[in-house]
Amino acid sequence: MNGSQRSMGRVLFDYSQAAAVAIIFALFIRTWIFQPFHIPSPSMEDSLLVGDHILVNKFVLAPGASALERAFLPFAALKRGDIIVFRPPHDVFQDYVKRVIGLPGETVKIVDKVVHVRAPGEEGYVPLLEPYGNHKDPGAVPPELDNFGPVTVPEGQYFVMGDNRDNSLDSREWGFVPRDGVVGRGLLIYWSFAGGASDGTPARAAGAPSGSEVDRLLTSASAFFTSTRWERTFKIVR
Repeated sequence: MNGSQRSMGRVLFDYSQAAAVAIIFALFIRTWIFQPFHIPSPSMEDSLLVGDHILVNKFVLAPGASALERAFLPFAALKRGDIIVFRPPHDVFQDYVKRVIGLPGETVKIVDKVVHVRAPGEEGYVPLLEPYGNHKDPGAVPPELDNFGPVTVPEGQYFVMGDNRDNSLDSREWGFVPRDGVVGRGLLIYWSFAGGASDGTPARAAGAPSGSEVDRLLTSASAFFTSTRWERTFKIVR
């Protein structure tokens, strides 16, 4: 093997090593720190829209495995109003996104669409002020969910609801979310696409000719710019 071949082999080795490190780092980021999710349903409107792509902070809510980890890593407790991604007990292979409403030990009831919460040890209920909540799609969920409870949230679990109360199946329907089912807390919208299918593919009018591959590519590139909701890019999730 001459010098140029050895040099080329070294370059290829360096590039492959760098690529392997990049892949491992990306997997580490996705597994332990941030993960992207796509919003496929209107249950969180108007906070999150269909077609929003969000980054979820997994690290800040990840429980430490040991006392040493819990002492030094930034573990944060869930708060009322947090938008979280989680896997509910009735569908552990599916990721859901809802807002935390009831905390462990609290009692929750809904009276004529208004959520009331009673703290542990207290006698009276306090109605929640929920500027994010709305009822713009009546009839999409059973009307009896507008009056619900009271239910007491068990320790280590949470009562969650969608912001679009008329079009959200949530803790009113299938119960509480255990703490170990929480994937992370919504951080920001990194892209929002208004004009396509659930995977972001641009929609095409029914019956329109398919055209050539170049036409489809140009249409897709055009749709990226015309259907992206630029005003939602890098919007903080709250």
